Amino acid sequence: VQLQASGGGLVQSGGSLRLSCAASGEIFGISVMGWYRQAPDKQRELVASVTSGGLTNYADSVKGRFTISRHNAENTVALQMDSLKPEDTAAYYCNARVRAGPESGIYFDSWGQGTLVTVSS
Repeated sequence: VQLQASGGGLVQSGGSLRLSCAASGEIFGISVMGWYRQAPDKQRELVASVTSGGLTNYADSVKGRFTISRHNAENTVALQMDSLKPEDTAAYYCNARVRAGPESGIYFDSWGQGTLVTVSS
């Protein structure tokens, strides 16, 4: 399974960006899709996630500003980022928890290549 992310870039504080991610390959099911980010000299952290049933989870730092959405049939996930702040600057990684086989109860994590978001003050 491959994840292809896009949509990063440079934006001024208060601006908006939309990240998109598409999963491809032999996919037997995806339970959770989400976005993580990693700023220089910091650990990777969860930004937002969404289950196949539509349940969402957000980091406290982005609640009310970011919105995650998912299209199950197309295996895509998007992150709408509004009211961006300089502290949102990071590399953003798409993640999918993928079922290992058609009858399997085992899931593994697949990661995208990362897309850079830079917010200037």
